[in-house]
Amino acid sequence: MGLLCFALICSAGYADDRKEATEYTIAIHEKANDTAAWNNNDEDFIFANKGFIATDSPLVIPSAYPGITAWSMDSYSFLNNESCPDTINPLLFRQAQLNNINGLFNVTDGIYQVRGYDVSDISFIKGDTGWIVIDPAVSVETAKAAMDLVNKTIGKYPVKAVIYSHPHVDHYQGVKGVTTQEAVDSGDVQIIAPEHFMEHALSENVYAGNAMFRRATYQYGIQLPRDAKGNIDIGLGKSPSTGTASLIAPTVDITKTGQKLTVDGVQMEFQLAENTEAPVEMNVWFPQRSALFMAENCAATYHNLLTLRGAQVRDPLSWSNNLKEARDLYGDKAKVLFRAHHWPVFGTDKVIEQLENQRDLYKFINDQTLNLINKGYTMDEIASMIELPESLDQYWYTHGFYGQFYMGVKATYQKYLGFYDADPINLKRLPPTEFATEITRYMGGADAALAQLQKDYDAGNYELVASIAHYLVFADPTNMEAREMEADALEQLGYQVESGTARNAYLMGAQELRSTEPVTMRSGISDDIMAAMSMSELLDYISVRVNGQKADGEDYKMNLVLSDTGDTALIQIKNNALVYWVDSSSPDAVVTVTMPRKTLEGLALDPSTTPEDVTTTGDSEVFDRFVGMLDVFNPGFNIVTP
Repeated sequence: MGLLCFALICSAGYADDRKEATEYTIAIHEKANDTAAWNNNDEDFIFANKGFIATDSPLVIPSAYPGITAWSMDSYSFLNNESCPDTINPLLFRQAQLNNINGLFNVTDGIYQVRGYDVSDISFIKGDTGWIVIDPAVSVETAKAAMDLVNKTIGKYPVKAVIYSHPHVDHYQGVKGVTTQEAVDSGDVQIIAPEHFMEHALSENVYAGNAMFRRATYQYGIQLPRDAKGNIDIGLGKSPSTGTASLIAPTVDITKTGQKLTVDGVQMEFQLAENTEAPVEMNVWFPQRSALFMAENCAATYHNLLTLRGAQVRDPLSWSNNLKEARDLYGDKAKVLFRAHHWPVFGTDKVIEQLENQRDLYKFINDQTLNLINKGYTMDEIASMIELPESLDQYWYTHGFYGQFYMGVKATYQKYLGFYDADPINLKRLPPTEFATEITRYMGGADAALAQLQKDYDAGNYELVASIAHYLVFADPTNMEAREMEADALEQLGYQVESGTARNAYLMGAQELRSTEPVTMRSGISDDIMAAMSMSELLDYISVRVNGQKADGEDYKMNLVLSDTGDTALIQIKNNALVYWVDSSSPDAVVTVTMPRKTLEGLALDPSTTPEDVTTTGDSEVFDRFVGMLDVFNPGFNIVTP
């Protein structure tokens, strides 16, 4: 799914001036009720409830942080009503109801899942003497609550291994809720992950982390009220938990498809799924139980090829080929398919059906996007041209409850050609505020444009209204009439869509446009992530913080020594850039700086804090200037306003 630590998010209060659904939005919902998928409404509910054992009631999990609730399924109880509100797409409402089903479930002999205790599922495989835990959720608190439920319901057994299917935080960040670093260090617990797991966990979570975290608040709707006009679901599950983040480095790498391991009597065969839902990912075949774990590669929704929070584009052709391989290797043998989100699929025929249909879904997007690319169509044109075939539209799991079909098409275009469409007008565009100001002038001013926008809003042309009002807002962000107009249009678009994440993005935009209060929040890169970074990775992250203007004219070398680890690096500031050499030093350095590793981690995480336990030899003012040129990123930067 996603990344980053979702802990400690706060925001100014918002007045509840949200609107009701309009007649045009209600008409969109009535059309959604005609989809062929409704002909098979019951199967998912049967599968989602099958094997239920127990749950906690109320299902509210406190956070280690004062005043923060890590998880509350009770806050989504309004979705248990039978009738769908006018402000929710009925297809998404159904998905949200399915994701409300929570507790401990027996999947098959010796395989259990805890679902609805976080955005992701935690799977428990019973061995001869203990548990193998797969994907221990977003937060330590939620993972521990799931482990406690298993212990008190089935019996308390030691954890023998933890499997990370891939390096997104909802699949590893709660690991210290099910085991400890000491247990891993002693060899009592193995941590099994695909090769290069740490590299991708760090690079995706840190370097662009501040921007991704802010964007993730839109994708996951974390600051939205949980009600029929707000946050209801993200398609994969509820919003990610807001608890404590942790990380324990893997001890066993999976390097190839077909690699086999036996842990505590449990036989496992791994299928590497690189360049699919994550850069490195793996599926697991359990031959003794005829069970196939498909990680996040075969979910009960069309997934993302480019997540709204931002990431590297995913490869639909590689994804399709991986599903093809999984079907060919295990489809005929699997009696149950379970995964890191949603409910299992029971029966060999149903397993094959879903593997094949999702295989074809991603292949269709890849091939048809390329087909139209080669006919000269642009990214936005293609996104409006490709629709889900009727043969696939009849299945619920091909619908975009998490990802969006049109975004997948755009992502595929970007993968092959990039964002540039070959029209030279797009080689170098005016900055958004300058362009918006000129467009507003060409339209005859804001007042004239607003009069026409009201007519278009009254006619239900919400995409057009939001697009034009956006220019008025960027030309003059104090124009509250323009902001309200854009907010009203975005809100209706949010009510209409079947994607939970698109809904959240629209509604977050509307909420922030209506408020004049600044967004306040804390980014959440965990201490464990920082501790896991190498010297090179820490210096790369510090390099990102260098303000080029503040570094202008600087030209010096600096020796860095970590007093507790003995690690060294030579740092050069020249040409407004930081370049470094690890395990190196120079007699030409104007200063040698010595500090503990934790101080360097703190400097990388927050340069505004005064570094402690630092000693310098040489020109200490150089180090002060160095720290002074490091930017502190604002985690609440503007999105819908300039």
